[in-house]
Amino acid sequence: MKKSLKEFYPYYLSLHQNKTCRRLHFIGQIVTLWYFVFILIMGWWILLVFLPFVIYPFAWSGHFFFEKNKPAAFSQPMYSKISDWMMFEDILLGRIE
Repeated sequence: MKKSLKEFYPYYLSLHQNKTCRRLHFIGQIVTLWYFVFILIMGWWILLVFLPFVIYPFAWSGHFFFEKNKPAAFSQPMYSKISDWMMFEDILLGRIE
């Protein structure tokens, strides 16, 4: 049975208990934003293809080295991508440390 995003997000957060893992996700999202701005400035539109994948080296290293769990993106890539941005917002707003 497929979960809704509202049901998936708490599960997603449960995979990110380690503060270092969350920080790596946060850094990955910032690098993703920088990459997007770089593409806009340079006008290298073809590089937009790689935009969804910029975070993965940061996020997955957090899962493999600190959380010791499997990233949710392996089973739910779209919900995971959306949840990455939701967690980023929650960290920015201080809802998550």
